[in-house]
Amino acid sequence: MKLMSNQKTGANTVELEIAVSAELLEKAVQKIFAEKSKNINVPGFRKGKAPRKIIERMYGDGVFLEDAVNELYPDAYSAAIEEAGIEPVDRAEVEMLTLDKAEGFTFKATVIVKPEVTVENYKGISAERTLYPVTDADVDAELESMRERGARIVTTDDRSAINGDMVTINFEGFIDGEAFPGGKGEDHQLTLGSHSFIDTFEDQIIGHNIGDEFEVNVTFPENYHAEELKAKSAMFKVKLSEIKYKELPALDDEFVKDISEFDTLDELREDIRKKQQENADNRSQSEFEESLIDKVLEGFTAEVPEIMYENRVDGMVRDFEMRLRSQGMQLDMYMQYTGMDMDSFRKTFREQAERQVKVRLALEKIAELEKVEATAQDIETEYAKAIEGTSITLEQAKNILPEDDVKKDIAATKAIDLVRDSAIVTEKTFVEETTAAESAKEKPAKKVAAKKPVAKKSATEEKTVIKTATKTSAKKSTTKKATPKKEEAKEALSEKQADSDSE
Repeated sequence: MKLMSNQKTGANTVELEIAVSAELLEKAVQKIFAEKSKNINVPGFRKGKAPRKIIERMYGDGVFLEDAVNELYPDAYSAAIEEAGIEPVDRAEVEMLTLDKAEGFTFKATVIVKPEVTVENYKGISAERTLYPVTDADVDAELESMRERGARIVTTDDRSAINGDMVTINFEGFIDGEAFPGGKGEDHQLTLGSHSFIDTFEDQIIGHNIGDEFEVNVTFPENYHAEELKAKSAMFKVKLSEIKYKELPALDDEFVKDISEFDTLDELREDIRKKQQENADNRSQSEFEESLIDKVLEGFTAEVPEIMYENRVDGMVRDFEMRLRSQGMQLDMYMQYTGMDMDSFRKTFREQAERQVKVRLALEKIAELEKVEATAQDIETEYAKAIEGTSITLEQAKNILPEDDVKKDIAATKAIDLVRDSAIVTEKTFVEETTAAESAKEKPAKKVAAKKPVAKKSATEEKTVIKTATKTSAKKSTTKKATPKKEEAKEALSEKQADSDSE
């Protein structure tokens, strides 16, 4: 193979002219002849025994040439790409220029390549990290959810309905004394206070007993979905036939033993707090790294070819479709439910795809500038992580995920680490703030991130500190974000795993 010319014809377009020698072409023709002649019948010869010249005389001098060119093209193209020092982002457009058995052949490949990238001011970025402390109220809320999940439903007939009860009713609605379509229901189950019904319907059931027949008067809202009912006053005849309520288990050690591996409520509380803090720390680190990436992209410049965005959208669509299939749904069915066609569906991924492509390009450029590379141990560890929890072997993974791509993934991750470790970090604590009005209504506390001291707190109590993060002081993320290339690798492994499972 010989690279005859290498010309840049656009911002991200390169034309390569490549020549393949007659010697290589002859070897490829001979190989194709050996493979195909076994199935060729020629009168006067046993099947597969006719000489090549006889076959070429019968079927034409170029009978094996097309297959020989196809045989040689991949290696010739790859060698030219390497020699030219370019990185294609899409399939090349190929045009055959000359083809002669005595001279070999030449072809032109028009290639869209990765853009030239500049990234400025990626070191010493000023960024905020929000710390999320877990409060007693957070732990209590989780315990209350556990009680809700462990509740039993009890039927009662010795009291009237109260807010929160689950009631069974028959009803029929009338407007100006006339029943209206869709206004009737029998044995309908309704949780009082759920606001499933319009206006004050549920409130007017409260206080009634089983067997009561009564009227409920409501007004349909002006934006009601049924045009004929908008802003209309209606009367419903209602009969209450059943009252049920949730009986929550006592929050004690016996309850804890029933639902967990712990023996005491204090042990469960501590475990909940620990897990919630881990999640809060992961959230903090994730948001912090996102803010760093935002700052990196402010210094990012590149004329990104459209195909890179489209390819990333392709990958995201495939990933979404695979998740749907795992839930027993097809993509066309999903789009039918959501009222989308493929174009509108793809648009939902576009903004995220553009960001991912830009982030990847920026991190690759930082890795290049800082001479960040993956070690042999890094590569083995990355493969081990990729196949963890699957039936895919290491060799299969290496066939699916080329080592060069894995190296780039690792270098991109190290580039994130480099940006983070050099950042100037402002930490702020997420504090709970409850207004007097909220307290009076017994609403849950609202969380706000305050840079300034809240009322009755001094500046020293604010817990805001500025420091330079170093490798020893900055915590590494326990859940690193996958770069776009890594996401594509995960898709490939997931598809391979799905194939293995189906077999």
